[in-house]
Amino acid sequence: MALRGFFSYWIIPVFSSLVWLGMLLGLLLHWIVGTHRRLYPSMEEGQTIAYISDVGAQELKPLFIAGSAVVTVTLDLSFVAERWLRHRGRLVRNSSVGERVLVALTIVFAIIGTCGLILLSIFDTWRHPRLHDIFLLLFIAGYLLSAVFICWEYQRLGIKHRDFRVLRASFWVKLTFILVEIVLAIVFAATSFTRHRNIAAVFEWVIAFVFTFYILSFVIDLLPAIHTRHPSARFEKPRDMEEGNGGVGLAGNGNGHGNGGDHTNGGGYRREYPMDSNPPNF
Repeated sequence: MALRGFFSYWIIPVFSSLVWLGMLLGLLLHWIVGTHRRLYPSMEEGQTIAYISDVGAQELKPLFIAGSAVVTVTLDLSFVAERWLRHRGRLVRNSSVGERVLVALTIVFAIIGTCGLILLSIFDTWRHPRLHDIFLLLFIAGYLLSAVFICWEYQRLGIKHRDFRVLRASFWVKLTFILVEIVLAIVFAATSFTRHRNIAAVFEWVIAFVFTFYILSFVIDLLPAIHTRHPSARFEKPRDMEEGNGGVGLAGNGNGHGNGGDHTNGGGYRREYPMDSNPPNF
């Protein structure tokens, strides 16, 4: 029973990241080991390192399409699950219109990134090079902007709920991802534009592998929901707390009081995740 209670929505990003990592390793090892670094027809003269798209345009195209579809759909489900859990009080609730707008923008741009990745895997670089490049840009821009908006949301939540270290951990992980991926994307674009194809190919693989850690960051977001299964452990709605406590606070322990009567910044009562009293080192 304890093991059953441990599994929850956090399994979604774990599954998504494993599929993504498995797909990348499958493509890379197939090119290195299976084909002995084959020069594909989509590769330019002088290019000896294959892009992900070069490998995915050949015999492993079904794997590329299926993997891209599964990863992006399950990642988007992680976004939706996070919003649903906040709405239900299983996670710290969004208490302002601005936060809800950021959530909506996060999901919208994630869907744009999803369409970009699925379409670039279908319209491969060998048969549809121009469309492939457009969808590649859509994929990178979509998920980067989505990361920016969810990072912004977590920054606002972290300011209002400073006691929750999980919020800060998630914010810094996502901010690090954004900064690293922007730098890598700039180098990738610059080397592609100047036709340094081998260097650009290396950076494309690196960008893709770093994306694995972004997917895994949603485990940090969804894991605390295992402690709020029971209705009495959930977070109150902001309007209820304003009426009862004169400010935005958090749910008590079922008797109207917080843990030890500690106050939050919003004038309500404090309630901790069990994992906050002994937080993991992120």
